[in-house]
Amino acid sequence: MTATTTRDFQQQVLQHMTFTPHSKTYYTLYKNDKRPELGYFMLYGREDYYDFSIGDYTIASNFSLAFDHQEELMRFGTVYTGETQFTIEDSPVSSFTPSSFFIIEQGLRGTQNWTKGTHFHGAEITIHQKYFDEIIKPAFPEIKDFKQLITNYTYRYLPLEIATIIQTLRNKAETNTLTSLYLESKILECIALLHHEIHLSPQNVFTNQLDYGEIKIGTNRFISLTATDIAAIQKAHAILTEEAFKPPTIKDLSQRVLLNEQKLKAGFSAKYHMSISQYTSSLRMTKAANLLSTTELSVEEIAKQVGYHYSGNFVKMFKKVHGKTPLAFRKNKTLKLLNNGLPAPR
Repeated sequence: MTATTTRDFQQQVLQHMTFTPHSKTYYTLYKNDKRPELGYFMLYGREDYYDFSIGDYTIASNFSLAFDHQEELMRFGTVYTGETQFTIEDSPVSSFTPSSFFIIEQGLRGTQNWTKGTHFHGAEITIHQKYFDEIIKPAFPEIKDFKQLITNYTYRYLPLEIATIIQTLRNKAETNTLTSLYLESKILECIALLHHEIHLSPQNVFTNQLDYGEIKIGTNRFISLTATDIAAIQKAHAILTEEAFKPPTIKDLSQRVLLNEQKLKAGFSAKYHMSISQYTSSLRMTKAANLLSTTELSVEEIAKQVGYHYSGNFVKMFKKVHGKTPLAFRKNKTLKLLNNGLPAPR
């Protein structure tokens, strides 16, 4: 059965995951009461206008879904854990790995595949064209549309302010303190930030992702990147994703992708908006947060699993990324699970 709307697609996914809805004051909680270890999915929003969703779940069985969405919408968010495979129309099979993302969808057709045992954790905002047409444009006529952005192209970037908003919404949702009024205020703030980012200058981070002719590396110094260079940088990203817990040195990585170190470092930062070390650290910390939430491994054991020889260095980096020590994070996560009626990890 082909899903013809994003809501239909979402409901089909939840059915395959064996989740059933539980209505709450401001949101709907989806979970499998008989198999709480599969996790949960939380959905907030105004139907046909916007949604805010949070997922922290494990796929129960292999399944695929076809979709043919004629609706026009904007989606953005952050995937912390999990990878999906999908085919858009007649394009080759692609995959989406943990990262921030932004996409304008219109007339999207294809299939998406899920694999049993894969764990997903992320948060996402979806804004429908109807919200812009009926709410935003009449009240704020100066707001321009986002037509200059390519449709059905996934930008692997979000402004830091928006990523922070999503994190705040996620924290409030997981502590049961997120209200509809607060959510809508943040939806409006995200739209304002995106409008400012895109229309402040014709040279913005979204359009720049499509053309890397030159990269500035000094006061008056630039380097040029060819299509071959971009392919090498993408290969480096794939290697780092695969080997995040034992990453190669910059020198070794440069040799493996056949690109000099200067272009590799500058090109990676320009394309992914973070340095190579920041990217591997983010993957390590995502994995560490997952292990703290779902296992009883000690901090020392988790540090080793994510590639740290000294637990002290791991604790320092974890606190820098998540704002609390690993033990405090685990304690807080356990309390959130109990507040949501879910069992603590064993």
